[in-house]
Amino acid sequence: MGCNNRKKETKRISCMLLLLLLLIWPLSGQASGITMVSVAGEKVNMRKGPSEQYPIIWELGNGFPLQVIGSQGNWLKVSDFENDVGWIYKELVSRKPHLIVKANKDSKARINIRSGPGTNYKIVGKAEYGVVFETLQRGEGWVKVRHEQGLTGWIKRSLMWGW
Repeated sequence: MGCNNRKKETKRISCMLLLLLLLIWPLSGQASGITMVSVAGEKVNMRKGPSEQYPIIWELGNGFPLQVIGSQGNWLKVSDFENDVGWIYKELVSRKPHLIVKANKDSKARINIRSGPGTNYKIVGKAEYGVVFETLQRGEGWVKVRHEQGLTGWIKRSLMWGW
């Protein structure tokens, strides 16, 4: 293979990799235009429609993570980790990242909270399905979190929902 043929082949491979990257990149969280928010307050109502005239579907607690799927005026249409959809007044959410335990639904099993980002670290606590944590740091497949009662540690990212 001559020098020009190698350059052409290298250029072709580089173009293919760039195209592949451009196709895959939007699928990764915030890059795809996904907007996440978290509840900023205790006992915040998620409603069936975009006003206080609509019935309350859920009462959500501080930090509860939500994905924004639409908006109307001062209201956000949101979806939660169980795919429940409702509306929340936009002044009652923040951009402070939070996660919720999605593992072990319909089970009493609990996930481990560790002192470091890996299974070789000591277990410092446990959490069950639906427990909310503030996101402190993201690692390779792990997240450092803090519970509102002060417990801080690392949880395997795949066990959580949010950002």
